[in-house]
Amino acid sequence: MSAQPKDAAQPEDAAQTEDPARPKNAAQTKDPARRERPARRRDPVDAIVEQWAAERPDLDTTAMEIFGRVYRLARAMGDRMEKAYAGLGISRGEFDVLATLRRSGEPYTLSPRQLSATLMLTTGGMTGRLDKLEGAGLLRRSPDPHDRRGLRVTLTEQGLALVEEAVGAGLAVQTEALTTALDAGQAGQLTDLLRELLLATER
Repeated sequence: MSAQPKDAAQPEDAAQTEDPARPKNAAQTKDPARRERPARRRDPVDAIVEQWAAERPDLDTTAMEIFGRVYRLARAMGDRMEKAYAGLGISRGEFDVLATLRRSGEPYTLSPRQLSATLMLTTGGMTGRLDKLEGAGLLRRSPDPHDRRGLRVTLTEQGLALVEEAVGAGLAVQTEALTTALDAGQAGQLTDLLRELLLATER
């Protein structure tokens, strides 16, 4: 009797043979870093850009997206800062005058012209602010000993105490908004990018 042939039959479907080393769920092989990210959040600028894309697909709206958001951020934060300073009895513009004097260092004195140049205000606009702040006892104006036609503007003790409190209140509002949206690394990167953009725009 002849020897029986060896059974060389293979499975009908090789794919049915399980490899123990192969995960049952293909999703398990995905790199966590490459998993699909959540959908990007949208803001009002996105809607504006999409409208332009539909009407004028030839336009590059990158600059519009950036500056549109800068304008909206400035307005939104300006409103929040105004509320923070209002609780201390001053406006945002009045805080700017007091803060400019404070950060100039002791004796916290500048000329009206220096204040106007720093805050980009006209002489008339600065005079109005100084009148109100002097009336509230937050600063005083005195003759400039080096210029008979000039004046010096100096913080009073009351003004110094108020601006110290105000700068803390304002920074708290800004910091809350920033840290809610960005981590330290992102904030640093944004600072560098905005600095470059500002330098290029103001030159």
